[in-house]
Amino acid sequence: MTGRTLYQRIVASHTVRQLGDSGQILLYVDRQVLNEYTSPQAFAALHAQGRSVWRPSATLAVVDHVNATTPVRNARSMVLVDAGRARQVSTLAENCARHGIELFDMLDPRQGIEHVVASEQGWVLPGMVMAAGDSHTTTHGAMGALGFGIGSSEIEHLLATQTLIYRPQKNLRVTVHGQLQPGITAKDLVLGLIAQIGADGASGHVIEYAGEAIRAMGIEGRLTLCNMSVEAAARGAIVAPDERLFDYLQGRARVPQGAQWDAAVAQWRQLRSDDEAVFDREVSLNASTLAPRVTWGTSPDHGVPIDGVVPHPENEADLQRRQGMQRALAYMDLQPGQALQGLPISHAFIGSCTNSRIEDLRDAARYLKGRRVAPGVRALVVPGSSMVRAQADAEGLGRVFEDAGFEWRQAGCSMCVAMNEDHLNPGDRCASSTNRNFEGRQGQGARTHLMSPAMVAAAAVCGALTDLRTLRCD
Repeated sequence: MTGRTLYQRIVASHTVRQLGDSGQILLYVDRQVLNEYTSPQAFAALHAQGRSVWRPSATLAVVDHVNATTPVRNARSMVLVDAGRARQVSTLAENCARHGIELFDMLDPRQGIEHVVASEQGWVLPGMVMAAGDSHTTTHGAMGALGFGIGSSEIEHLLATQTLIYRPQKNLRVTVHGQLQPGITAKDLVLGLIAQIGADGASGHVIEYAGEAIRAMGIEGRLTLCNMSVEAAARGAIVAPDERLFDYLQGRARVPQGAQWDAAVAQWRQLRSDDEAVFDREVSLNASTLAPRVTWGTSPDHGVPIDGVVPHPENEADLQRRQGMQRALAYMDLQPGQALQGLPISHAFIGSCTNSRIEDLRDAARYLKGRRVAPGVRALVVPGSSMVRAQADAEGLGRVFEDAGFEWRQAGCSMCVAMNEDHLNPGDRCASSTNRNFEGRQGQGARTHLMSPAMVAAAAVCGALTDLRTLRCD
């Protein structure tokens, strides 16, 4: 019998039954997270059918998309003046109360972005299947789990049955050799991968990351890697659990303790792809050759090293891609052959479910200590959770950000998706640690350049896109 990949093993252990000859299965889901933005429609449909939530204890709800991130958080500052957003938040609270679902509301000290909170709390554990109404649920593959995003009708089905109709995906192994050089992060690695295989390069696949660089990578870097795998159209991403993950998980709020912990770890150690497992595709990267990455266009695969130039559409053979590049250049107000290093910015943003954890903030603070944000640049740091913010304050990072001229704000999705007051205006150009640079993503007519948090910090103090390896602002 041919060996199985880790993805195949997890799917097999959660398969309730095959659904005829359709190629689909009924998949059991261990846990899910709800937010105020994508859950109202699902609950409304559930109630219209007279159904209840089958397993409330498997569900955690958070407010993260529309809440204010003002520097001071109290009952007054959390009053939403926008009636639509306020109704989304109140509806989530009402639905959670009705069905006995735990909610981290805007004033809960554990509040934060769902994909940050889930790993922070130990809500997702190795071998689990996790689903949520957000495409970046792929993040949780860093926990040795299968995570994927679902739509509102699927959320309804999941709430009612704790299962989903699911079509198993193909297997893609990405092996990363060598070691990341100083100043190079998981964000640079994943941007390099997306540029190599394309924004649809992993469509129909679940990625398993392997190799020397992945084994050496911290869990928060792996979270970034799995988070942005969806930007290559991956249906999931996973890293086999190891000692780094066990050290990260031990002692967290929702993790087994004592003898149960020991038993769980013994089981988790078995979660790996078989040596004889066959992957449908293989991709290799060399981490040691990576430079800091930055995007120039309106898709995450529109990226080059910071010392590179904007590519020429005429060199693209595919007509559709060439036309996409031309449109992106017009939107971004850039020219083929233009250098990205030195391109002036108006805003700098550190945050999002991709890069708002404590290691991200530490990386950025190292480049900000003793420096100031350039005149004319508005800079914001939005931690991924209230617990991350508290830890950063305890380590003195909040003071570093404030002394440098950054706004040190409260937790939430913020300017990543521009669903609250945190957004850009037409023509603004932002160095951003977020996951998407689509047209209008951070505000109508706004221009976004994706990069690591440390690269955002370097751009902020120089007032322009800058190679952090040779940080100078003169």
